[in-house]
Amino acid sequence: MTALTLTDLRDRATITIPEAGQVLGLGQSAAYSAATRGEIPTLALGRRKVVPVPALLRLLGATDGEG
Repeated sequence: MTALTLTDLRDRATITIPEAGQVLGLGQSAAYSAATRGEIPTLALGRRKVVPVPALLRLLGATDGEG
């Protein structure tokens, strides 16, 4: 898996839990555990859970004040 940059993130509305884990320096199991505990923000879309990029950027303190 190629490392995601902040620019890559800003170009997407959502990312997968493993991708969010990669950004946070977590393995896949740790990322799913953190998402289950609510430490990684998620949205449920049917049976699938995804991570909203704006919420992840806020978590990282990487917002630039845009809308």
